[in-house]
Amino acid sequence: MIRSRSSRNNVLILLDDVDDIKQLEALAGSRNWFGSGSRIIITTRDEHVLVTHKVDQVCPVTLLSHEEALQLFNKHAYNKNNHVNNYDTLSSHMVSYAAGLPLALKVLGSFLYDKDEKEWVSSLARLKDIPDMEIMEKLKISYNGLKPVEKELFLDIACFFRQTLFLGHAMEIFEACGYHPDIGIKVLRQKALITMDDDFLDMHDLVQELGYYIVKGDHPNDPETHSRFLENTMYLAGVTMENHKIEAMELYPCWYGDGASSRVYKIVSNMKKLRWLRVFQNFEDHAEGPSFLSNELRYISWKHYPRSPFPDCFQPMKLVHLKLTHSLQNELWMGYKHLPHLKVLQLDNMKNLHRTPDFDGLPCLQKLELTNCDKLTEIHRSLGNHASLEQISVSKCDELRIIPTIVQMRKLKTLEIERCHKSLEFLEIKSYMESLVKLSLQGMGIDSLLSSIGERCGNLISLRLILCYHLKIVEVNFDGLIYLKIFALHKLEYLQMPICNSTPLRHWYGNQLSSWLQPSWTLSLQKLDLSNCNLTDGVIPNDICELSNLRELNLSHNYFTRFQFSLSQLTQLKVLNLTWCESLVEFPELPSRLAILRADACWELEAIGDLKNKCTRLCQVSLMFGSSMKDGSRLLECMLQENDNHNMIMQLGGFEIAKGFISPILRKSRRRLQLPENWHNDFSGFLICAILSDDYRYCSLRMKKVTSGMESEDDVVWEESHIGGHRTVFWYIPFASFYRHTAWWNSIGNEVFFCL
Repeated sequence: MIRSRSSRNNVLILLDDVDDIKQLEALAGSRNWFGSGSRIIITTRDEHVLVTHKVDQVCPVTLLSHEEALQLFNKHAYNKNNHVNNYDTLSSHMVSYAAGLPLALKVLGSFLYDKDEKEWVSSLARLKDIPDMEIMEKLKISYNGLKPVEKELFLDIACFFRQTLFLGHAMEIFEACGYHPDIGIKVLRQKALITMDDDFLDMHDLVQELGYYIVKGDHPNDPETHSRFLENTMYLAGVTMENHKIEAMELYPCWYGDGASSRVYKIVSNMKKLRWLRVFQNFEDHAEGPSFLSNELRYISWKHYPRSPFPDCFQPMKLVHLKLTHSLQNELWMGYKHLPHLKVLQLDNMKNLHRTPDFDGLPCLQKLELTNCDKLTEIHRSLGNHASLEQISVSKCDELRIIPTIVQMRKLKTLEIERCHKSLEFLEIKSYMESLVKLSLQGMGIDSLLSSIGERCGNLISLRLILCYHLKIVEVNFDGLIYLKIFALHKLEYLQMPICNSTPLRHWYGNQLSSWLQPSWTLSLQKLDLSNCNLTDGVIPNDICELSNLRELNLSHNYFTRFQFSLSQLTQLKVLNLTWCESLVEFPELPSRLAILRADACWELEAIGDLKNKCTRLCQVSLMFGSSMKDGSRLLECMLQENDNHNMIMQLGGFEIAKGFISPILRKSRRRLQLPENWHNDFSGFLICAILSDDYRYCSLRMKKVTSGMESEDDVVWEESHIGGHRTVFWYIPFASFYRHTAWWNSIGNEVFFCL
């Protein structure tokens, strides 16, 4: 009926608070239901509804600024017949509590309309302990629409993981708990219950209050009835009865003074239904550990677990992830233990650990990490027959002498045996390992590499032998390693190896090479690292110019004054690193395709030469830390003239902001730039200049477009830097590059935000 009546008419329809795709299909099923000039506006708590219905544009509703929030709050709270002393101060506090959420501003303003000053103060104090019921129940509508597993995920994030843990680490816990977090987090974001801030999970203050409100339920003052442990340990210090309610705990015994660890062990021993547990203790504890650990546990992370093994009654059949750091145990448990679902075992800085568990009892183990286990002398022989392991990493285990022979490990993808005792022999490989793609023996005392690697590791991509000081002979037949891309040989002084004809090797690293033999396969080399090689004038062989496929060349931390060969012959070179070449006095003629040039701390460098007609693709230059180079302004001008269609960044030392730039952007603040009418018709791009001090260890430039008052959904991150030091940074962002981002070309905005 709607379609038949409206198909020839231009209509304006507002569909408010839609939460089911069936509602849209019934009321606005297709564009051809309405006239060509019609506008359909849909509001919803669930972005997925809009995406599924294939709407033309999604406009997220942003939070109100402080000024906008004050206006809305005053509209509902201000009562000219009821004068309140300190109204401006109190209303500002209320607005800060609401944090830009219109719902909260309206509810709180209406509630305070007829209240006096004392009641305002009392209300504000009460909100810090007890959230407003009306706000919570309205916010809870989105929570009620979640599936049970999504509700559990939301509550864990609200109670424990808001801006506290890197997303990757949080995902480990969520996976162990069976939350299927990849889809779960997507759903929570679409329902605006959580956001992402860099690599952390985040949410609005009141949405987090909602999580606490749900967890506390009908007994907010009785933490023993809550599903998640939110209170100070002191509240449960005297718990002697079993607890079957609490499912998740995060404990910091170091916060609570002497004897706190004993109370923590007592608390944990009484928790019968724990799903996951994280304990962070900053001191060694020789006391007896917990007498009981919940068999429902799926994830354990414990720093400084005491000397005693896990309790004999601990049979965690559901345990997926076990992480112990700085613990004092000689062994994890007595005898054999069957953990059918354990996938990750991480043991770090276990100073007293003598032996590993029997891996036959861990049939689903996928990842094993053993780091800084000083007294570990043996790894159980069952490791060599493990059918599920995909990653093994053993490093800095000084007393380890023997690693089991690999008999059957067909799923193993990564094997890292690094910086262990010099007498440790590399394990023997007796079966074909079709899944192994990465092998690292960094810092090992081996003097030869066995031929079995070439014969039984045919899919190897990366072979790293960095810091293998005693390695002299490589018996590997590289013709059998047809996929090998990275071959790292740092700190070698001499290497004798068979010539290979077919392997397309792409990366070669070599430090302190006094004899460099170039097999024929180096012609396909794409990355060459000769940093820290003590190279002086004339040492680099002229044959380097024959590396016709070279993409990256690192010559940093060397002592030559100029190049004795023609670098311009490397026609495919895109990245050149000359950082800390302190004696370098002049640049060579650079390759025409060079895109990134790093020459920090080149103290003697005075000139860069003419780049205008030679390096037309140069887009990133760094000349920091003491360079006496004087023509940075000319370099910037040359780069801008040739940068019509791609981004450019330049970092210089000892410069100041050039004339013509508007007032600076303070860190973690935003600068709004009003754009002229029809600016996009005659516009080259944005040129931004910033002075960064030594404390800027991480820096990113973000941009947002504003169209009709609506900000674009996603920040556009143009550049990141992890280098400290006082410096001047120039960014050039051409308008042509915006076309890769639909948020920019779907509609033309009239304002832009910059954030540093």
